[in-house]
Amino acid sequence: MELLRPILELGVVIPGMLLAYFPVKSSLKQPLSKLVLWLAPLLALLCAAGGVVCYARRMPTAPVLAGLTLLTAVIYIKTLRISLWKSGTIALSVCAVFACINSLCRAINAAMLAGLPQAQAAPWFCLRAVICYQVICWLFAVIAYYPATHSVRRMVEDENFAQTWYSFWVLPLVFIALNLFMIPKYADTLYTGRVLQGYFVISIALLFLMLFFNAIFLLMAISINRNVRLQQKNQLLSMQQQRYESLKAAIEEARQARHDLRHQLCQLAALAEEGDLEKIKAYLSGAVSRIPSLEMHFCENRAADSVVGYYCALAKRENIPYSVQIDLPECLPVDEINLCLVLSNLLENALEASLRTAPARRRIKLTAYLHGNSLALIQVENTYDGVIREKGGAFQSSKRKGDGVGLQSVRHIAEKSGGVSTVTYQDGVFRARVMLRG
Repeated sequence: MELLRPILELGVVIPGMLLAYFPVKSSLKQPLSKLVLWLAPLLALLCAAGGVVCYARRMPTAPVLAGLTLLTAVIYIKTLRISLWKSGTIALSVCAVFACINSLCRAINAAMLAGLPQAQAAPWFCLRAVICYQVICWLFAVIAYYPATHSVRRMVEDENFAQTWYSFWVLPLVFIALNLFMIPKYADTLYTGRVLQGYFVISIALLFLMLFFNAIFLLMAISINRNVRLQQKNQLLSMQQQRYESLKAAIEEARQARHDLRHQLCQLAALAEEGDLEKIKAYLSGAVSRIPSLEMHFCENRAADSVVGYYCALAKRENIPYSVQIDLPECLPVDEINLCLVLSNLLENALEASLRTAPARRRIKLTAYLHGNSLALIQVENTYDGVIREKGGAFQSSKRKGDGVGLQSVRHIAEKSGGVSTVTYQDGVFRARVMLRG
């Protein structure tokens, strides 16, 4: 029974690990069954080994638990395909909640041992308290299952939350520090009546505050996501509107050209009767120059056609050669908004890089098509001048300090769909390839 106490104290990392995996099930690098097959025995073995060490040396579990938590956090981050900001913040949040539960159970342990001085000398929770500790942790994991697998999961999977993850990690870190600060230097301090009562109140208050702030963050994130999603849809609608206006203008020009064709043929007939070949050539040259370009349609998918047409117009305005080979049907096997976000991010980056390139070298080439029934392949190629800054696999922005948001967003969208994105740059040519999976 004595040996069981430190093992059970360390065993709380198992429900904590389970809770951390709830919102990221779709972002695992390996199948869930394979992950459970090796991770569950490993965690049980580590907890048992740590408990034996604590029992043999009669030492508290806190330092071993800290090392075990750090190790499991590294394992957790390495088994996921999401960014470090997201996985690290989720791990910190779970640690913060379980730190609050630990403080509460420390107070429960002190209440159970009050008046039993022979048991107070042990460096671990009493058996009843450690069982209560385990029950509370598992109960919390069960209660948190639904919000973690629904609301939090949507937040993790949505790329619009990229900016929020950069600051939220501070909150769980503060709560972890507060709970560490609350641990009394001497265990006997807790057995004072008023101190124990205050410890109970503060522990419960910290737990509820932590849950309250997490709920507030979740609601704020959902609101931000909704607004950003609306902005993206409005941007796509704006592109479609501009594309519609361009098409309408081109159609009107073509109609006017057809209307004038009869008069032009009459004029050509008159010149032909005169036998003036030079005038005929000059007249034909002027007539051809006034014929509008009918390069109006790129693909059957309206949303993708609008995005490609929008950036085509911008490129032509800046005299940037713009080549398009795109074959996308009206109904796509992949998410249409994600496809448009990938196209707009890649084409915007290509356009900005081209504007900083010598005019004689400017070039943008887009290729997009479906492969099989579930894959969309996209490649954007552009020339560039200057130096590409890359740090740790992330490309640095040329407009501001820090990572480039566009390529990072493209990579996350591709990975979220089970696809992949690769970037190469050589001899002044930058190529971005993306595979989206339906």
